[in-house]
Amino acid sequence: MTSPLQQKLKINGPTVITANRLGDGVVVWLRADGSWSLDIGDAAVVTTSTEALRLLGIANADENRAVGAYPAPVVLDAAGLPRPANLRERIRVGGPTVALPGAA
Repeated sequence: MTSPLQQKLKINGPTVITANRLGDGVVVWLRADGSWSLDIGDAAVVTTSTEALRLLGIANADENRAVGAYPAPVVLDAAGLPRPANLRERIRVGGPTVALPGAA
């Protein structure tokens, strides 16, 4: 039997957990060991809602370092590394699309 949250969390293929780092808003990706990485290639890839919920629990327990954790769909490249599966995540991986005042 699945929980109501599992029923809402439909995983349709490879998925990673992402969030924004607390303090500066930088995009981070959750590793299998529960630590955060700046590189999506380091992210733990899951394929079931049960696995995603487990990682979301780890991510949400670490709210002192990252906030707003959610599952993001990915595709695996030829080397088996995760890459964003949609435009929103490709933009997040690429960083800010405009220069901020005072940024070099």
